[in-house]
Amino acid sequence: MWLFLLSTFPLALLILLMTKPNPVPSQRALPLAAGVMYLAVLLFFGFDANLVNATVLAGLLTAWTPILIVWGAIFLFKTLENSGGMGLIRNWLDGITPNRIGQLMIIAWAFSFLIEGVSGFGTPAALAAPILVGLGFEPVGAALVCLVMNSVPISFGAVGTPLWFGLSQVTPPLTHAEWVEVGFKTGLIHSIAAFVIVPVALLLVQPRRAVWRSLPFIFLSVLFTVVPFLLLAPRNLEFPSMLGGAVGLIVTVFLARHHIGLPRTEEERGNRLKERGQCGTAAPGCAPSGVSFSPSGSTAEVGGAPPTHGALLRASFPIWGTVLVLLLTRMTPLNAYLKATAPAWTLHLGSLGDLSVSAGLVVGLHRIFGSAADWSHPLLYIPSIIPFFLVAAMSFVVYRMPRREVLRTCSETLHTLKKPILALSGTLIIAKLLVIGGDAVSPAGVIGSTIAHAVGRQWLFVSYYLGALGAFFAGSNTVSNLTFAGIQDNAARSVDLSRTTILALQAVGGAAGLMFAVNHVVAVCAVLGIHEKESHILKRTFLPMLLYGIVAGVVAWLVW
Repeated sequence: MWLFLLSTFPLALLILLMTKPNPVPSQRALPLAAGVMYLAVLLFFGFDANLVNATVLAGLLTAWTPILIVWGAIFLFKTLENSGGMGLIRNWLDGITPNRIGQLMIIAWAFSFLIEGVSGFGTPAALAAPILVGLGFEPVGAALVCLVMNSVPISFGAVGTPLWFGLSQVTPPLTHAEWVEVGFKTGLIHSIAAFVIVPVALLLVQPRRAVWRSLPFIFLSVLFTVVPFLLLAPRNLEFPSMLGGAVGLIVTVFLARHHIGLPRTEEERGNRLKERGQCGTAAPGCAPSGVSFSPSGSTAEVGGAPPTHGALLRASFPIWGTVLVLLLTRMTPLNAYLKATAPAWTLHLGSLGDLSVSAGLVVGLHRIFGSAADWSHPLLYIPSIIPFFLVAAMSFVVYRMPRREVLRTCSETLHTLKKPILALSGTLIIAKLLVIGGDAVSPAGVIGSTIAHAVGRQWLFVSYYLGALGAFFAGSNTVSNLTFAGIQDNAARSVDLSRTTILALQAVGGAAGLMFAVNHVVAVCAVLGIHEKESHILKRTFLPMLLYGIVAGVVAWLVW
C-alpha cells in the first residue's frame, strides 16, 4: 500500500496544484511534480540510479516530439492568420446561411473537426470560436460549444498523434492487430457519442425548441462526418478526423445552403419574399433598398461579392497544402523511407550513449548512461518540419507576405512556445518514470493493479474517467495517454479485461476530458477576451464530460 501512496502522491500533488483556488501554472506544476516523481522512484522503488537518470533524459528528449508538432502547428496557423487568409475564409463561411444552428454545425462541428485532424493542440477552438463571435454569437457560448463539440475528433487529431504516439509507450508494445482494434473501438465510441454530445452542446447555447426542430439536419451532419471517420479508423490512425471533417464540412455546407432538415429563419423568409418582389415593410427580415442582411444580422451593401473560388483556394492553401503533403508522405513509398531506423551514421558519446542517424533522418540515442533506456525521433516523419514548417514557408511565397509579417509570425510562434516546452518536458518525465521497469514493478503497474483489484471488472466504467483526469491537468490527449496508458494496460491485464478496449476508453477519455481542461479553457477565454469566465465555462462543460463517459462505458459494455 505504501508503494501505491508513493506512486500516486506526485499525481495527486499535480492535481492539487492545478485545481486549487489560485492554481499553479502548468509550466511550473508539471516540472515540480516530475521532480517529486523522480525522488520517489529513485529513493523508494529500488531501481538503479543510472536507469532512473537515463529515463529522465529519455523523457526530456521524447518531449521534443510533441513540442516540435506544437511548434509547427502554431507556426502554420499563425501564417494563415497573419496573411489575411483566415479573414477571407471567415467571410466565405459568413455567407452560407444565417441560421444559427446551421452556422454552429458548419463552424464548431465540421470545420473544427477538419482542423483538429490537420493540427490539433487546441487550434480548432481557438480558430472557430472567434469566427462564431464574428458572426454575432455571444463569446461564452462560442467557447462552450467549440470546446464540447471538438471532443469527438481529438483522438485522431493532429494526424493521429494522441493514438500512435500517446499509446506508443505501453509495455509490451501493441501488435498490428491490436492497433487495428484500438483504432476501430476508439472510432466507434466517439461516433456513437457524437449523436448525443452534439445536441447537448447546442443546447448550451440555443433554445431547446430550435435544437429539436433542427434535429434532422444535426443528425445528418453528424452522420456524414462520423461514417468516413469510422470507416478509416481501423485502417489508419492519422487521417480519420481529416477525412471525416472534410466530408462532413462539404455535406454540412450543402445541407445548410439547401435547408435540408433545417427550418428557415424569419430573416430567410423575408429574403425569399424580397426575391419574389413580395417584401413589404412589415415582412420579417426585409431590408431597405440598397442593403442586405449578413448572417450576423448586420447590414451590408448589396452586391458585396463573396470571395471567388480562386481567392478562397489561395486563402486556404495552408489547410489543403498540409493535407496534400501528409498524403504524399503517408500513402507513398516515402512513408517507409522516412521511418527507416537502420543507422547510416553512428557516433559513440561515451557514457551518454550511442548516437545514430538513419538515411531518413531518424535520430536515436541508445544505451543511455549504459542502461537499457533508448530514444529515437523520426525527424522528417513526425508532423513538424514536414508538413507544418514546409507548408508555412511555401505559404509565405503563395501569399507574398512582406518581410515584417514573416518576422511577426516567427516571433508570435516562439513567444507562444515558451510555456508548452516546460509543461511538456515535465509531463514526459512523469510519463517515462511511471512505466520504468515495466509491468507490476513500475509506479504505473502498482497504481493499476491496486485500483483494478479494488474495483474489479468495473474498471470498464472507470478507465474513461482516468483518461479524462489526465487531460484535465495536462491539457492534452497525447499527454494523458502517455501518462496513464501504462496504468490502464496493467489494470486491464490484472482483471482480465480486453487490453484494446481499455486503451480505447483511455483515448476517448483523454479526448473528451479536454472540453473542461484548464489549459484549453484559459486559452479560448484569452483569445475571446473573457478572462473572468473560466470557472463558469469549467462548470458548464463538466456535465457533458460526465455524460460522454456514461455513453462510452455503455458502448464498451454492450459491444465488448
